[in-house]
Amino acid sequence: MKSWWIRPEPGAIALEQREVPVPRPGPGQLALRIRAAALNRGEFIAGHGLHASGTARPAGFEAAGEVTEVGAGVTGFAPGDRVMGRCDGAFAEHGLMQAGEACVVPERLSWEQAACATVTYLTAHDMLIAQGRLRAGEWMLVTGISSGVGVAALQVAKAIGARVMGTSRSPEKLQRLQALGLDVPLATRAPDFVPAVLEASGGRGVDLVVNTVGGSLFGACIEAMGFEARLATVGYVDGVVRAELDLMALHAKRLQLFGVSNKLRTLQHRIDAAAALARDLLPWLAQGRLVPLVDKVFAFDALEDARRAMEAGEHVGKIVLRME
Repeated sequence: MKSWWIRPEPGAIALEQREVPVPRPGPGQLALRIRAAALNRGEFIAGHGLHASGTARPAGFEAAGEVTEVGAGVTGFAPGDRVMGRCDGAFAEHGLMQAGEACVVPERLSWEQAACATVTYLTAHDMLIAQGRLRAGEWMLVTGISSGVGVAALQVAKAIGARVMGTSRSPEKLQRLQALGLDVPLATRAPDFVPAVLEASGGRGVDLVVNTVGGSLFGACIEAMGFEARLATVGYVDGVVRAELDLMALHAKRLQLFGVSNKLRTLQHRIDAAAALARDLLPWLAQGRLVPLVDKVFAFDALEDARRAMEAGEHVGKIVLRME
């Protein structure tokens, strides 16, 4: 079968297509014919800690497809089932998925939508529900809201009943997101949004911040937070991984800061997270209250073009690779 591999090089990430054997499922695994797989920005950024230096590995980690075989001990799934979930080596014609991390694809979702319905919504669940404890009527600020994670956070927040502010350097992207319920669009890529945030929130600040950009906006995020607010750090596409912390603001406002990452999570952690997604968000996906936003779809052999589209940063939502 065809499979894309990713190899870190000095200051860059290289892609190569290989011919490899079709994998067979081990205990607790599902084998699937992959129909679509979603791109995730962090995988293509050198220095994000997702790659061992100089070591090539199968590319992609989020997919949807049809079960072809089940491993020993697997119950609840059978060949022919449509499933979605984390899948190491997702940019391939066939792949393996841990049964505990797999979800049945709701009927209303296309393959492309299903391919990007797990990692972003798992992240949104972690940020907004598991750790962020966002409630109806509260204010949430998302920096870089047009990203896949940002759009998922917006959708989940609106389903909860919260109000949302979001930053983007593109007024056109913000206009598209207003159709999804964005309450306060902030057209900026700089840490200058605090006055607008305080004005929109009546001077009290926001209850939850989702920072997808990184350290260049950290100080402004702290300043924009209200009393007992929470801050989720989910990415650093700006490459800035260090920032000063205003301890007086942390202390006086009783702030809570937390990270959102799978880098050190065990398989059991990921299985528990998938169960929480199935419990809390899968019904909303099935009902159409959450609709994965697919911006662009590329053919399997066009992964290099898909990566360039992601690096250009012109998309809103997700970019997906479709296997024919």
